[in-house]
Parts: sequence; C-alpha cells; structure tokens
Amino acid sequence: MKKTQIKWLKAPQKHDYPAARAYLHLILQPREAKKVVAKLKRSKIEEFAAKDILRAANAPLLPMNDSDVKRDRQLINDKKALSPVLLYRDPALRKLIIVDGYHRLCAVYSFDEQAMIPCQIV
Repeated sequence: MKKTQIKWLKAPQKHDYPAARAYLHLILQPREAKKVVAKLKRSKIEEFAAKDILRAANAPLLPMNDSDVKRDRQLINDKKALSPVLLYRDPALRKLIIVDGYHRLCAVYSFDEQAMIPCQIV
C-alpha cells in the first residue's frame, strides 16, 4: 500500500507565530513568551519523527474526529502543503511543548507515525 505524500511549506506561516505566542502566554510570563517566539522565528527548520515529538511532549494523539485534525487530514488528502510545527523545550519541566501545530502533527501521525515533521525548535 502506497503511503500518502505529505507536503510541507518551507517555513511557518506568519499567523503561526502569534498563535504560538498566545499559547506560550498561558505557561510563561508575557515577556518570556515574546522572547521564545523571537527565537523561534530565527531558528532553522529541523525534522523529527511524528511519534517522537508526541512522546517527548507527553501529548496524547487527538481523535480523528477532532474538527481541526479532520481539516488538516483533508489538506493532506488534497495535496496541500502544511506549515511546519513550532516546538519549545521547557528547561524547567525538561519537556517538549508543541506551541503551534498540534493538530497538524496528529493529522500527519494518522497517516504515518514515522513521518518526518519539519519543525522550528528552541
């Protein structure tokens, strides 16, 4: 059986960074969240396996009937490019945090848990 081809944009979309900052505001002080996002914008794209990202973040796989996961699965089926995922290594918790792209990650995982996910990580 042929694996589904997953296409990726070369860089995150502009709206991904404000979304990441809004999420980070929930777990960091606003000033620190702003610094993390500035670092993310400057970071290079790296690739990690979908299953490893979920495991490092200790994040559950979202159900396929989640509306955002369904939307991203449809983008994949329509051969549309997805935005890279934004990740933050929380030194205090010694844990990875998915600050933008959790639904995309789960959608990709549903096609191939070994899929390499382009990410910006700090």
